Amino acid sequence: MIIAGAKGFAKEVLEVLMQLNYDRSKIAFFDNVTDDLPDAIYSIFPVLRNRKEVEHFIEDNGSNMFTLGIGNPAIRYKLYNTISEYGGVLSSVISPKSNTGHFNVELGQGINLMTGAILTNDIKIGKAGLINLNCTIGHDCILGDFVELSPGVHISGNCKIGNFCNIGTNATILPGVEIGDNVIIGANALVNKNLPSNCVAIGMPAKIIRELLPLEL
Repeated sequence: MIIAGAKGFAKEVLEVLMQLNYDRSKIAFFDNVTDDLPDAIYSIFPVLRNRKEVEHFIEDNGSNMFTLGIGNPAIRYKLYNTISEYGGVLSSVISPKSNTGHFNVELGQGINLMTGAILTNDIKIGKAGLINLNCTIGHDCILGDFVELSPGVHISGNCKIGNFCNIGTNATILPGVEIGDNVIIGANALVNKNLPSNCVAIGMPAKIIRELLPLEL
């Protein structure tokens, strides 16, 4: 398994792989932008720097699986495209210490579901979603592609969240709220009404403080 990214969140993804008893010899990190990283994280896991090293690792290990080890939806999307072009296949990493409902839960390709996360029933999460530590998602919710929930986010029932949204730490989304694409919600925000695409909202209750340009992907 290649973890795309080699800094903070990537180390948390590594911990989930350890929870899953993943073979340490078959784990590597990828980072082609950070100059001050060691050759191996924890002196164990190699850091791959370019396409050739990724291709060699895939060939040597007989597996082309990779997962995203970085936050920020736009950067996750960029890394997804990069490693996919190198021959990698996006794969989910789901902590055994998370809790997922038994009925009508649909998890898209490449989910990161972290320790303490709780999903109930009738939930759909799109491609490459990041559901961080101790998040909760209530019934009948739909989350789009490349959505990032920071630690401690609580999403009530019947909510819809668009693609490429970033929900800040300890934010709460109240029942029935719909949020558009490319929305940033600040930490500790309380979202009690619908929000359009391409905006930043903060506060209790959350208010729009800035509009964003649509993402060019």
